[in-house]
Amino acid sequence: MPIDIPKDKWPGSIKKITLGATAAEGGTRAKSITLGGQTTLPYLHFEAPTPNSPAIAIEIKSRKPEDWSPLLAEVWGEAMNDPAKWAKKAEEAGADLIVLALMLADSPDDAVKAVKSVLSASGLPLIVWGPGQAEKDNELLVPVAEAAKGEKLVLGICEDKNYRTIVATAMANGHLIEARTPMDVNLAKQLNILITDMGLPADRILMDPTTGALGYGIEYGYSVMERLRLAALQGDSMTQLPMIVTPGFEAWKAKESKVGEGVPESWGDWKARAVHWETLTAVALVESGADVIVLRHPESVKRVKSAIEELVMA
Repeated sequence: MPIDIPKDKWPGSIKKITLGATAAEGGTRAKSITLGGQTTLPYLHFEAPTPNSPAIAIEIKSRKPEDWSPLLAEVWGEAMNDPAKWAKKAEEAGADLIVLALMLADSPDDAVKAVKSVLSASGLPLIVWGPGQAEKDNELLVPVAEAAKGEKLVLGICEDKNYRTIVATAMANGHLIEARTPMDVNLAKQLNILITDMGLPADRILMDPTTGALGYGIEYGYSVMERLRLAALQGDSMTQLPMIVTPGFEAWKAKESKVGEGVPESWGDWKARAVHWETLTAVALVESGADVIVLRHPESVKRVKSAIEELVMA
């Protein structure tokens, strides 16, 4: 006896957005990446196919970070001293796009130099983060946006404290923005409303709902992402945006990844445990609807890419 599988048909869908401008579009990227387009919940292939697979980004810094795990320093080596070499190595490690995080010690000239060097070294689309302080972010991102006009960078982190300046420079120079809010559906929606009210089209916004690492709040971040995706499919236009998440940042500050000595023997090998922590955090967020996953370790990139291929082809 045949079994009829019930199928939902949603009134809403996720907007498609494109990162990176190729030569045909006036940029220099070897390729661009299109995200979004979903018309159902993640990976329910019996209802609708996944139109665009999630993209993997590798996070690099404008200068060598002193607070990263020795395990990461071991794998990236001397490339951490030069953002251009680091970007090239990240591309070789399988990144679909690069996240360049600027630092507090950078001057506007330093920031522009770092961004230009990464754009020259790699043909991948580029996301540029400020150091995370509103005034400093504005100080660095405005000249970066002007120097890379037309490349369709993603500028971040755009928050309620500094969105006006970042949105204005994105609009003036043809870029996108990454809109981050604490883990809250209404706050995410409100920031998107404020940004679009300034005149930036919704198809130039990546939504960053914030997350936690495995064991450190991931269950709440996961549920917020699910509710955002449900609201979008139900027709809420201000939640119909692709989502970016940062499991690399979150997982590598967890003690299970960070600590190699003085831990219970049952925790096992440090490197294996740390990579597992990043990978499992990332895969859980992929399954909750993430469109861009920002990682730090090349082995995690390999494993998460494999998981995405299985989900998309299932």
